[in-house]
Amino acid sequence: MQQNQYDRQYNPETAIIAGLRHEIAYCRICRDASSFSPALPHEPKPVCILSSKAQIAIAGQAPGLRVHETGIPFNDRSGNRLREWMGITRENFYNPEYFAIVPMGFCFPGYDKKGSDKPPRRECAEHWHGPLFTAMSQLKLVLAIGQYAQHWHITKNYGKSLTETVQKWREILTVKQPRGYHVLPLPHPSWRNTGWIKKNPWFSDELLPILRYLIEKHIA
Repeated sequence: MQQNQYDRQYNPETAIIAGLRHEIAYCRICRDASSFSPALPHEPKPVCILSSKAQIAIAGQAPGLRVHETGIPFNDRSGNRLREWMGITRENFYNPEYFAIVPMGFCFPGYDKKGSDKPPRRECAEHWHGPLFTAMSQLKLVLAIGQYAQHWHITKNYGKSLTETVQKWREILTVKQPRGYHVLPLPHPSWRNTGWIKKNPWFSDELLPILRYLIEKHIA
């Protein structure tokens, strides 16, 4: 046990990830030094889970208000549905040996005039995502949830819409992306997408069994 602790403490990759985790926790770029107007109107509270061991990264959009308040990613009804899709327990979902969780925006972006969540802050991808995914070189699979994540993680074969991209999941999954991992595109698990799921039965019938197979394969 002591030797394992020593190895973790002095493992260069772990040290890099620990440093990035610390820097992200105190990041205030979107509020204090944003190049994208307007600045974040509230105190930033970055939410993500980094890992030097997980083979799968869950790449969503940005935290909602409940996640902002609790500091736990996918700690809402959308998270419940996502875990159901993946066929895993809440305990395994938050185990960093199994999953990294890296949304496109680390902080709750606020609401627009219609009361919907604003898009993820662009500063996060610009400043952090490159170094993060370089440091997590052990990743084999990224679950790209929603168009923002899909456009960043998929450099080839994505569609003109979310539906078209998810429909091409087989073609996308078989190609290793330039950053070294494979990508499986998913719609957002928000309950607002219940209608989309009903209109696209192939998602539940064909894609979800493969998702669960890949989860079992990589966390076994």
